[in-house]
Amino acid sequence: MRIILVLVLFFAVGTRADELVWPPPPDQPKIKWVRSIEKLEDVGVKKGFFSKLADIFFGEEKKRMIKPFGSFVKGDKLYFTDTGAKAVFIFDFRKKDIKIIDQIGDYQLPSPIDIVVDDKGKIYVSDSVLGTVFITNEEGDYLGKIGSNLLVRPTGLALDSSRKRLYIADTLKGSVYVISLEKGKLVKRIGKMGSSPGEFNRPTFLTVDKEGNLYVSDSMNARIQIFSPEGKLITMFGERGTTIGNFANPRGIAVDSDGNIYVADTLLSAVQIFNRKGQLLLVVGYYGTGKGEFAFPVDISISPDDYIFVSDSYNMRIQVLRYLKGGE
Repeated sequence: MRIILVLVLFFAVGTRADELVWPPPPDQPKIKWVRSIEKLEDVGVKKGFFSKLADIFFGEEKKRMIKPFGSFVKGDKLYFTDTGAKAVFIFDFRKKDIKIIDQIGDYQLPSPIDIVVDDKGKIYVSDSVLGTVFITNEEGDYLGKIGSNLLVRPTGLALDSSRKRLYIADTLKGSVYVISLEKGKLVKRIGKMGSSPGEFNRPTFLTVDKEGNLYVSDSMNARIQIFSPEGKLITMFGERGTTIGNFANPRGIAVDSDGNIYVADTLLSAVQIFNRKGQLLLVVGYYGTGKGEFAFPVDISISPDDYIFVSDSYNMRIQVLRYLKGGE
C-alpha cells in the first residue's frame, strides 16, 4: 500500500468583472464558475525539502490526475476516482492536503469507477474490472468487499445514510442492487435489462436526495428514472437526441439543495439542469477546453452548500461551479 500526502490550497478565484455565470447577463445568474482543479501546481503546491528527499529514495511520484471519474463530497473533503491514474484521490480543503490511494490492502485498482463515504468514514470504491465494491479507509486498509459473487460490472454508487443502505449500479446486468450497510447483505434488486419503465439499459451513475429517493442515469435508454426509498418508480424523463433538453449519453447525476437535478451528458459535453418534473431549466457548458467548457464529462457531485464538482475527464480536471441559491 502506498499513500502520498501533499499540500493543497483551495482558492476562490475570479472577480466580479471576470465572473463566468449561467445564464449570462442581463439575466439573473443561477450558476457561477468557481475554479478548475487540474494539477497540484494550480493550487499552490510546491515540493518542499522532505518531498524532494523522498524522490531521491523512492523515485519521483507518478500519480497525477489523468482521467477523474466518480466523485463524492463529504464535509470539507472531495473524494474521487481516477481511471487513468488507477487511484483514489482525497482532497481535504480544511487541512489543505491530498491523499492518493493506489492500492487497497493487497488489491490494485485496475478500473476504479465511483466512490462514496459513510458516516463512519468507511470508503466504498467500485471497480468495474474486478466486479467488486471495496471497502477501505483513508489509509488504504482493506476493510472488506461487496458483490464478488453478485456483481458483474459495478459502476455508480449512492449512499442513503438514514436508511444505512448502499446502492450499486451493475451496468452489464441492467440492475441496481441495494445493500444493507449494517449486515452487508442484499436487501433488494431494482430493475432488469430492458426499456420499459423501471427497466434499465446500461445504468451508470446514481444519487440519493434528502428524502431518500434514488435517481438513476439509465444511460443507453437516454433517460433519468427516479425511485422511492421502497424501490418503486416515481417518474422518469428524457429522450434520445443531440439537442438541448435531450440526452445523448447521460452519466453523472446530482441534486442541489433546492431539488434541482443536474445531469452530466458525456457525448453532449454539457451539464443540463432539470426540475423534478423533468423540465429543462438551464444548460451549462459545451465542448471545449476553456473554463466552463467540457470534454466528455462523466460524474457530478454537489456539496450541502451547493458547490458543484464536475469530472471533466478528457480535459484531465475537475471544474468547480456553484449554485447561486435564490440568485444571490
